[in-house]
Amino acid sequence: MSDDKAPPPQVWPTLRARDARALIAFLTEAFGFEEVVSYGPADHGEAGDRVDHAELAWPEGGGVMLGSTRDNPDDPWAFQPGGFGAYVVTAEPDALCSRARAAGAEITVELHDTDYGSRDFAARDPEGNSWSFGTYRGAPRPT
Repeated sequence: MSDDKAPPPQVWPTLRARDARALIAFLTEAFGFEEVVSYGPADHGEAGDRVDHAELAWPEGGGVMLGSTRDNPDDPWAFQPGGFGAYVVTAEPDALCSRARAAGAEITVELHDTDYGSRDFAARDPEGNSWSFGTYRGAPRPT
């Protein structure tokens, strides 16, 4: 499928949540992710809070996909809630840390400058997932 408005190819990590709708609300409020799509029974007029697929874009590029845990032994994406960790690049770690703290995020590593020139902090979401945010964009690629 070709769509001129689709972003260029990127890495989109995935995670599962016990309460995906609450996690979506937390990630958008505390960290500034933007909900792009969310599909589940409620989106089709049916009862239920299950999220089959959601995409949260990171304003500076990329994002995450998530959904509700499934009680199905054949689930090909049987990730356990709380077992996810990600490093997210941001140009504004100080402001983001303040935002996350104000929204009730558990700050697990306070803001600090690293020996490799990044400004970082880390937090845990209500599902137990670990999120690190900082200015480090990765090492230069060999030419």
